[in-house]
Amino acid sequence: MENIKGKVIIITGASSGIGAATAKKLAGEGAAVVLGARRTERLEELVSTIRQNGGEAVSKKTDVTSAREVQELVDTAVERYHRVDVLFNNAGLMPLSYLRDLKIDEWERMIDVNIKGVLYGIAAVLPIMRKQKSGQIINTASVAGHVVSPGGAVYSATKFAVRAISEGLRKEESPDSLIRVTSISPGAVLTELPSTITDPQLKQNIIDREKFHGISAEDIANAVAYAVSQPDGVAVNEVLVRPTTQIN
Repeated sequence: MENIKGKVIIITGASSGIGAATAKKLAGEGAAVVLGARRTERLEELVSTIRQNGGEAVSKKTDVTSAREVQELVDTAVERYHRVDVLFNNAGLMPLSYLRDLKIDEWERMIDVNIKGVLYGIAAVLPIMRKQKSGQIINTASVAGHVVSPGGAVYSATKFAVRAISEGLRKEESPDSLIRVTSISPGAVLTELPSTITDPQLKQNIIDREKFHGISAEDIANAVAYAVSQPDGVAVNEVLVRPTTQIN
C-alpha cells in the first residue's frame, strides 16, 4: 500500500457505505482524502473520525447531479493540495422497479446520478490529470453492469454505461496522458443502497439477499485500495467483487 501514501484522492458518495469505508481505508494508508456527498453532517463526522486517527481529510457538500458542485469539489482539492491523483466516482442510486410500473422519475434520477454524475466527475478532473500526465479515475459500476435481473433493467443500464464510459476513457487517455482507469463492480454489499427502492417486494428481496450473502463495505474499500496501490505503470482496469456464495 506504499503507493497510496501522499496521494490526493477525491471520493463522491462519501457519507456512508463504500464511500465512507474507502475514505477511512485510504486515509489510514496516508492519502489526503477530499470527500463529497449531500449529507453534510455525516461528512463532518467522517472527517472528524479520520483526523482523530491521524489522517488528512476535508469535505464539501456535493450533489453529483450538479456539474457546478462537482467542479467545486475538485477545485477544493486543487486549492488545498495543488493536485488530484485519484477520483473515485462512487455516488449512486439503486431504486429498482419493473419497467411496467413506469417509475419515470426514478429512472431519470438514476441516470442523473449514476451516469451524469460520473461524467461530471470525469469532466472536472480530466484537464488536471492531462496536465499532470498522471492520475487515476475509479468508477463504481456493479455486478448489475454484467448481469441483468428482472426489476433491474434501468439500474443495470446505468451500470453498463459506467463500464462503457470507463473503457472508452481508458482507451482515449491511458496511452498519452498516463491516466489509469478502473471500474469496480461490487456484488451484494451491506450498505444503505436498498433504501432508495420504492417497490416493497423488490426492496425486501434485496434486503434479504444482502443479509444472506452481503459482504462489507470495507471489503470493497480493500479492492479500491488495491487498485490505487499498484505501481504507476500498472493499471487494474476492472474488478468484480462478489460474496463467495453469490451466483449472479
